[in-house]
Amino acid sequence: MKIAILGYGVEGKSVERYFSKRDDVEIEIFDHITKDSVKELDLDGFDMVFRTPSLHPLFKDNWTSITRYFLEHCPAPIVGVTGTKGKGTTCSFVAAILTALGKKTHFVGNVGIPALDVLDDVSPDDVVVYEMSSYQLWDCERSPHIAVVLRIEPDHLDVHDGFDDYVGAKSNIVRHQTADDYCVYYKDNLTSVKVSELSKGKRFSYPYEVSERLDEILSHIQIPGAHNRENAEAAILVSACYFHMDVNEFIDKYGDKIAEGIETFLGLPHHIEFVRELNGIKYYDDSFAATYPALEVAVKAFPEDKLVLIAGGKDRGLDLSGARAVIQNAPNLLKTVLIGETKHILANGVSEDRYEFAETLDEALAKANDIARELGGTIVILSPGAPSFDMFKNFKERGEIFQKLVKEL
Repeated sequence: MKIAILGYGVEGKSVERYFSKRDDVEIEIFDHITKDSVKELDLDGFDMVFRTPSLHPLFKDNWTSITRYFLEHCPAPIVGVTGTKGKGTTCSFVAAILTALGKKTHFVGNVGIPALDVLDDVSPDDVVVYEMSSYQLWDCERSPHIAVVLRIEPDHLDVHDGFDDYVGAKSNIVRHQTADDYCVYYKDNLTSVKVSELSKGKRFSYPYEVSERLDEILSHIQIPGAHNRENAEAAILVSACYFHMDVNEFIDKYGDKIAEGIETFLGLPHHIEFVRELNGIKYYDDSFAATYPALEVAVKAFPEDKLVLIAGGKDRGLDLSGARAVIQNAPNLLKTVLIGETKHILANGVSEDRYEFAETLDEALAKANDIARELGGTIVILSPGAPSFDMFKNFKERGEIFQKLVKEL
């Protein structure tokens, strides 16, 4: 069997590891492939062509991806989670709850563990929690047993052919479900609702009515922000679906275990991650926030604090009016230090006393720290609301550099 790997990143290397264990497989790697250059390759002689997630699929018979292959070969039920933000946190809550309830759980996807790395270890009695991006879902012809559709906002439009293509890719998480499957969706987002309506499975929405018992369970959340209460609600609903139970019955029966699971999750790296406290100021790394709705979520996560925000990054041509509104009007935001390609776009129309410019992250942190000390700020947070590629290799490098700078203060 001949296999072509298009792109030698995290998933491409996982494909190589998985199939190189077989004696009957011949692998050829094509790195640095683009949407245009791939058309020049002769790939018809390969039995399978694995694309890197961000490479637009050509929808040929021999094309596939890690996600597509995993959905076709995984022996265990899969909980798939998609949305513009909150995927990793919701997956983490689901995995924590199911683990607390005694299930062997495999957490894969954008969290950093490629699905093929665990496929051989998955048994039918296990459960897989899969964080699924639009890129991973793009060409999928199967859907997970439980699909979770979080809030969907415009994103990745520099790769997708418009918002409809982006939503269409995400819709594959429910498009191929059957009447035996489940769909959990965010009811306060019109796009999420429309995607959920494509499911042939049993549909359940969140947020839902919070009982006194549920409120007590949610009090065990260890990470800030009202949005994380919603993510936890979604995870509890998902877990109830897994056990084929009404959510209230599930809470009444397993409330202590649910709380125990929720309490074990301390947050994901670079997702409103606490770094340190110094001289009464707390520093948070939210470098994963690559869209302006994520920036808004970060600011709203601390309604009782006085914030200094560091924002800005790669310009992808998106509408940033929402971010400008936050910078101008958020009542708990003292000032924003703007960096990157989007800094002048974000400042356009905003009062000059609401922002300052910086050329580097080091300079931005220094300015933010001075502003917090001068104006009585209690939190300095990096929540860029934009990708990192104009100044850094990726969001992880941006966050790691920020944390290093903070620890050197």
